[in-house]
Amino acid sequence: MKVNLNLFPKKKSKEEIKIIKFVISKFGYRPKDVGLFKIALTHKSFSNDKEHLESNERLEFLGDSIIDAIVANLLYERFPDEDEGYLTKLKSKIVSRKALSGIGNNLDIGKNIFYKKGRSINMATLEGNAFEALIGAIYLDSNYENAKKSLVNHVFRNFVDLNKIISEEIDFKSKLFIFSQKNKLELNFDIVNEEHNGKQIVYEALVTINNREWGRGKGTSKKKAEQMASKETLILMGEL
Repeated sequence: MKVNLNLFPKKKSKEEIKIIKFVISKFGYRPKDVGLFKIALTHKSFSNDKEHLESNERLEFLGDSIIDAIVANLLYERFPDEDEGYLTKLKSKIVSRKALSGIGNNLDIGKNIFYKKGRSINMATLEGNAFEALIGAIYLDSNYENAKKSLVNHVFRNFVDLNKIISEEIDFKSKLFIFSQKNKLELNFDIVNEEHNGKQIVYEALVTINNREWGRGKGTSKKKAEQMASKETLILMGEL
C-alpha cells in the first residue's frame, strides 16, 4: 500500500516560520511558497557565498513595477481632476528611493534580511530593495489584487502616512502662509492673467511679499495657479 506523502506536509523550519510570521504581521498576507519570500529577503552579498542560492534582484525589479502600477492607480482614483503632470510628480515622490527605504525601515525589514555581515552596506538601500522584492513575491505567490490589497490596505494604512506625503507635496500655499506669519511678512496673491485656449481657462498667479514681486505660477484653476506661484516663491527663498 502506497502512502500519499502530500497528506503529511513537511514540517516548516524555524527560519520559515519566522518569515511567515513577519510577512503576515507586516503585509497582512500569508505566504504559500515560503521559499519565494526567502529569496525576496536575500541580498546578493549573501547569495554569492551560498551555492545555488538566488538573490532578490529579479524580484526587486518585478516589485518595483507592481508598486508603480498600484500607486498610479491609487492616485488616478483619488485625484480625478488632476492632470498627468501633477499625478506623475506625486507618484515620483511616493515611490522614490528615499520613500521606499523609509517604508522598509518602518517595516523592520532589516531584521529579516539575509546579507553578509561585516561588509560596508547601506542598510536603507537593502531595506528599500527588499520591500520591493517582497511585493513582487506576493504578486507571484498570488495575484495583482492581493499585492494591491497588501500594499494599500495594510502597508500604507499601518506603516506609512500617505496623507502627509501628499500634503507635503501639494500644499505650498499653506507653507508660504506659515513662513510669512512666522517672519511677520505681508503676503498677497493676485491673478494677473487669464488665457482661454478654447477648452479651458489657464490662470496665472503672482505672489507679492512686502510689495515685492516673487513667484509666478499657472494652472487650470486659481487655486492651482496660486499653489504653483507659492512653490516658485518658496524655491526662490531657499525654503524648498
